[in-house]
Amino acid sequence: MHSNDRSDFLFDIERDIPTTPEDVIALRKNRPVRGENWLEDLHRLTQQLPGVQEALRRRKTFEGCEPFEL
Repeated sequence: MHSNDRSDFLFDIERDIPTTPEDVIALRKNRPVRGENWLEDLHRLTQQLPGVQEALRRRKTFEGCEPFEL
């Protein structure tokens, strides 16, 4: 099945993702809230992502380097 109609290729938010006023209210009501401590939130998020803890363990550090002053 082929069509040369450009509307077949373009994303139309009104057509492709119909949203009712009730949907908007529900989305706003359940919107994730950024916590007061964003660093703690980020830490919790990284705990949920696969491979992050292993990458953190393997990262290079400055251990063994001579101290310096700015």
